[in-house]
Order: sequence, then structure tokens, then C-alpha cells
Amino acid sequence: MDVKIKKIGEHRYTISKADHPGLAADIIIYATEDILEAIRKDQTYVQIVNVACMPGVVSPVHLMPDAHFGYGFPIGAVAAFDAVDGWVSPGGVGADINCGVRLMATSIPAADLDAARKKSLVEEMFRKIPSGLGVGGPIRLEGRSLDDVLERGAPAIVEKGFGVPEDLKHIEDSGSIEGADPDAVSDAAKKRGRDQCGTMGSGNHFMEVQAVEKVFEPDLAARWGVAEGTLAVMIHSGSRGLGYQVSDEFWKRSKKALSEFNISIADAQLSPLPVRHELGREYLAAMRAAANYAFANRQALMHLSRKVFEREFGGKAESLGLKLVYDVAHNIAKEETYETEGRKRSLLVHRKGATRAFPGQPVIIPGDMGTASYLLVGTDEAVRSYFTVCHGAGRVLSRTAAKKRVDVGKLVASLREKGIEVRGGSKAGLAEEAPEAYKDIEQVVEAVVVNGLAKRVARLRPLCVIKG
Repeated sequence: MDVKIKKIGEHRYTISKADHPGLAADIIIYATEDILEAIRKDQTYVQIVNVACMPGVVSPVHLMPDAHFGYGFPIGAVAAFDAVDGWVSPGGVGADINCGVRLMATSIPAADLDAARKKSLVEEMFRKIPSGLGVGGPIRLEGRSLDDVLERGAPAIVEKGFGVPEDLKHIEDSGSIEGADPDAVSDAAKKRGRDQCGTMGSGNHFMEVQAVEKVFEPDLAARWGVAEGTLAVMIHSGSRGLGYQVSDEFWKRSKKALSEFNISIADAQLSPLPVRHELGREYLAAMRAAANYAFANRQALMHLSRKVFEREFGGKAESLGLKLVYDVAHNIAKEETYETEGRKRSLLVHRKGATRAFPGQPVIIPGDMGTASYLLVGTDEAVRSYFTVCHGAGRVLSRTAAKKRVDVGKLVASLREKGIEVRGGSKAGLAEEAPEAYKDIEQVVEAVVVNGLAKRVARLRPLCVIKG
């Protein structure tokens, strides 16, 4: 297909179904010129066109400024289907179900973290926070205790002593998605989840100690416990091996079932399931259970980081101001109500590498480990994108390309020159996550803000970085 991308506003473009007869939905792209060029180069736009050709997709489909090539759906894709008679696509949710980010504020002055303490803190966090591919941790969940986490999410892990009830008020869906069914999760997936709650994983997952460098909305930041010149902690992790297993199993089953549903799709990796079909209902129940596991995982990770801070800074969590600002989910499909075609409809909104941004809600967009991350707030205008923004900076180099290009010794030295201490599970993992592998976070956030999807609240600069 000869794709025509038209500019329709500042940092906003469209691929219109009026120009492309095969499209079932218009496509809206939020991007600067540099980001749009990157989307063209890695063929991301081809994948979003495939999504817009899917049966029953609701117009428009959206592509966020962190967009890059993925499995089936591109990363940064947002697409909706009817929640009653429509479709759910495991490829539209993603492999790491409810990969997400949470931000914890502190009242500790960033100036208190001198070079010596920075090294001590990063070493202690690396020792106490289990990280890396397949790594397990000290929390064991078996039988009913694991099913309880799958069914109820963060509340179940808080009841086990990992956090306080107040935390739950600051998590998307209070850390518990209804409709989860542990019985829909295979024994193989459960086996992988027995010892991975409270572990960070590998790849782009991280834990960062950050300095609140600049506050743009002082009153709002103050209400959220965020103050300029203080430390904050950002955590990025998901459902670990359990979620990957759920995704893999249902991808395979959905591909096998394609002929049964008598539909045509451009890419088998998209393979959708009818929501009304038994297999579709089973996937949704398993996906929600994996999402609950991810909420519990990040809750446990924050609890472990709080304990490190209490030891390193000599005080209790309350006296150190260790307060959860918010936790947002990526890689998920959620039932929400929107007005489309002049009527309200219940839609199943797929957010792959994208995050919810309801009006007044804290929004977290992490950058790369050498520049900055942003705390924003959702706006009423974001209804145009199903109240969605991007989930991070987004890659411009593949992992393979980054490993070939990056000298890890020079990378660590350059980060240290910027006042950033980094620890990683492997040299290859650090190379994959080098700043040059990611888009410019300033351009990414600018595309979001210019289009009214969110407003800047604070800019955060990394000081200590833990990678899996």
C-alpha cells in the first residue's frame, strides 16, 4: 500500500481511510518531524496501517510519539474494538502484560545524596532488588496465595505486609482489575510466577533514584508530594515470566483459531479473538490476572526500595516522605465508555506501549537513563486519544544495533561524568539501554503536550540507575 501521511496540526499527522480504501479506521500520529522520520525508517507506519485494517476496529487508531516496531501491533499503538461484539488481540496487548511504571516521592533533599552515598545507595539497591532475566526473589507464592494475587492484585500483596493500604489509592484501578480468573492462567505460567513477585526483570525494566529537577505546576506537585530539589524513585517492571507465558500461549491459540473466525488480517501476529467467544473470554480473564500480578510485583518492588531508603537514610518511611505518587499500566486492554459515531459505546481499548491519562490523573513518561523523565497530568482534551499518552521515550535503535554500537565502558564513564551511577546485570543489557538507543524525551513529551493530551508537572533527572 502506498501510504500517504498528511500533516493536520503541530506534531500531528494522519493516514486517512479516505485516501486508502483498505483502511477501516483513520490513523492519527502524534510526532515531531524527527520522530515521524524514525517511524518511517523502521516501518512502524506499516504495522499501524495493518491495525487500522482489522475487522471491527473503531476509528480512529492512534500512534504515540514513542512508537517503534513491535510484534503485531507497533509499540505506542492505541486501538479500540466494541467491548460486547468486538475483538481482543493478544498482539495488541503485548508480551509483558501490564508492564508499567510507578513513581514514589520523598522529602529527602537531593543534595544529601553526595557521590559516596550515591555509590552506597546504588550498590545496596542492586543487592536488595532482584533483577535480571528469569531471576527469582524472596517472595514465594504457591497455590491459593498465588491465586489470590492473580485475582486481587496489589491489595493481596499489601495484606502480606508489602506496603500499606494508603498505597492502593494511588494505583490505577487501585491495583486490582475485575474479571481476573486464576483458573484461566496455565500451570506453566503459574510456575514461572511462583518466585518472581518483587523482582524487576531485564530489558528496559529499571529502578531509578531521581532528583526532581524542575516543577512546572507547583500546587499540583505539592498535592502529590513532589517538591523541587528532592529525591524520587521510579520503578519500571511488569508481570515477568508469568505474563509472558500467558501471552505466548494465547498468541499461539489465537493464530490456530483464525480460520474458525473467517476473517482476513494482514499479519497473523495481530490474530484477534471475538470477545463473545469462549477463547476470547478466557484470554481476557487470564490477561487481567497477569495484570494483577504486575500490580502486585511493582508494589512489592516499591516496598523493597522503601526498606533500602530507611536503612540508608536512617528513618521510617513516613519521616522520609516515601509516598507513592501513582502507578500506571502499559500493555493492556481495558473496557471503557466513549462517544463514537454520535452514541456512547463500551469499547475495549488496547494500549500497547501506551498509558492511560484520565483528566487529573498523574501520568509518568520515563526517558532514557542519561537524560530525564517526566511527571505529567492528564487533561480533558485527551479524550481524542481515548485518554492515552505514550509510555516512554521509545527506541530508535534495535537491541542488536545498540549492542554493536555501544562501548559499555565508555557508557558507564559518560554517565558517571553526568553524576549518574549505574549498575546492570550484564554489559549487553546496559548497551541495549544506552541513551542513544532512545528517542529524545524532550521531543516525545513536546508532542504530547502540544496536542493537549497531558500537561507537564515535573522533570526528573536520574542519579542512580539499576538495570536488569
